[in-house]
Amino acid sequence: MEPDREPRGTVTQREQSMVLNDVNMLYHIYASVPPLAQKLMMELQRKNHVEYLLRGLQQLGPSFCSLDANRPWICYWILHSMALLGEFIDADLEDRTIEFLSRCQDPNGGYGGGPGQMPHLATTYAAVNALISLGGEKSLSSINRSKVYTFLKCMKDPSGAFRMHDAGEIDVRACYTAISVASILNILDDELLQNVGNYILSCQTYEGGIAGEPGSEAHGGYTFCGLAAMILINEADRLDLDALIGWVVFRQGVEGGFQGRTNKLVDGCYSFWQGGVFALLRRFHSIIGESPTPVDQRGAECSIDNTQTTTASDVSEGDGSSDEISSQGDEHCHFQHREREPLFHSIALQRYLLLCSQDPGGGLRDKLRKPRDYYHTCYCLSGLSICQHSWLKDEDSSPLPHAVLGPYSNVLEPVHPVFNIVLDRYHEAHAFFSRS
Repeated sequence: MEPDREPRGTVTQREQSMVLNDVNMLYHIYASVPPLAQKLMMELQRKNHVEYLLRGLQQLGPSFCSLDANRPWICYWILHSMALLGEFIDADLEDRTIEFLSRCQDPNGGYGGGPGQMPHLATTYAAVNALISLGGEKSLSSINRSKVYTFLKCMKDPSGAFRMHDAGEIDVRACYTAISVASILNILDDELLQNVGNYILSCQTYEGGIAGEPGSEAHGGYTFCGLAAMILINEADRLDLDALIGWVVFRQGVEGGFQGRTNKLVDGCYSFWQGGVFALLRRFHSIIGESPTPVDQRGAECSIDNTQTTTASDVSEGDGSSDEISSQGDEHCHFQHREREPLFHSIALQRYLLLCSQDPGGGLRDKLRKPRDYYHTCYCLSGLSICQHSWLKDEDSSPLPHAVLGPYSNVLEPVHPVFNIVLDRYHEAHAFFSRS
C-alpha cells in the first residue's frame, strides 16, 4: 500500500502561492516599519526612473538583440514613460529619435520594426504614438499620413477586420492599432470602418471579456483593444457591457493588481490594460451611458471594496487599519448606470504598483522576483496615472489627495485612455492633424 502523498497542486497553483506569499510578506513589512520608512517605500522614484529611461533611449545592450523588430515600441515605451513623468529629452536626442523613426517608415506606408523591415500595424501604432509623445511640428510632420492611409487600406481584410502585416494574422489587436492610428491622424473613413465592429463583436466571449479572435479565451489586452476600437467607431453599445465590466472587475486579484486572464498570475502591465477599461467607460460615458455601478440582484449596491479587498494594511495616509489579504464578491452582479467612484480598488492597485512593481533603482516590473523592463515601466506608469485621475469628472482638474497613494509628488500626467498618450500631447496632435 502506497503511503499518503501530500497534494502537489498544479504549476499555476504553486506559482500563485509563491506570488501571494511574496506580496503578503512585503505588505506586512510595510505595515511594521516606522512612518518615515513607509513614506520612502511608497514614494515614486522619479529621478531613478528617468535615468533608467534615458539610458535605454541612447544605448541598449546586446541582450536586446531579440527585440530588433520592436525598436519603435522601445521608443514609445520610453518616450511615453518620460511624458508621464513630466520630463522632456534634449533637442539632440529628440532629433536623433525622429530621424531613426523616419528610417523605420516604409516607402509604401507604415512603419517597420527597424530600418528596412516590413511595415507592421503594431510598430506603426508604436511609431506614431512615439512621435506624438515627442510632440512638436518636426516630429508630427515626419509622419507621412497619405502613405499610412494606403498601408492601412492594404491591411484591411474583406471580413472587415485588419491583418497585422502583409499575409499576417487577423485579430482584435490589428483592428485597434489600425483604427487608433487612423483616428489620431485624422484619416479614418468609411472604407476603414466597414465591418470592423462586426469582427470585434464576434470576439466577445461567454465570459464577458474580448478574445484576440473568435473562439479564443478572453484576455485583458484584447478586451482593452476591442473596447477602445469600438468607442472610436461609435459602436461600443453593441457590446455586452454589463458582462464585459463584470469580467474585468473580477480580474483584480487579491494582491491588488490585475491578472490578464482568468486563473492567471497578477502582472503590473494589466494595471493599464484592465484598469484602462474603467477609464474608457468613465471618460466616454456620453457614448455608452453613465458610469456603471454594480448592484446585486436584490438592487443593493455592491461595494467596490467588497469586490476586491487587497490590503495587509491600509496604506493611505492617516489610516492605520490592518487586514489580511482577502477576496470577496458576488459574481452575479449586474450593472446600473450612474455616477460613482471607480469600479476597481484604486488604492490597492497603486499599492501593488509602488511596492511590488517598482524597482527602487529605476524602472518597473511585472511582479516581485521579475526584472524591470521598458514595457512594464510604460504600462505600470500608465496604470498608476489611470488610478490617480480616474476619480475626476473634468480631465483638466488635478487629482484630489485622497485619490493619490503616497506623497502628492507621485502624481503623474493624465493620459488619454483610448490612445495611451499624455493628454497635452494628444491635444497638440489633434489640433495639428485637424488643420492639415
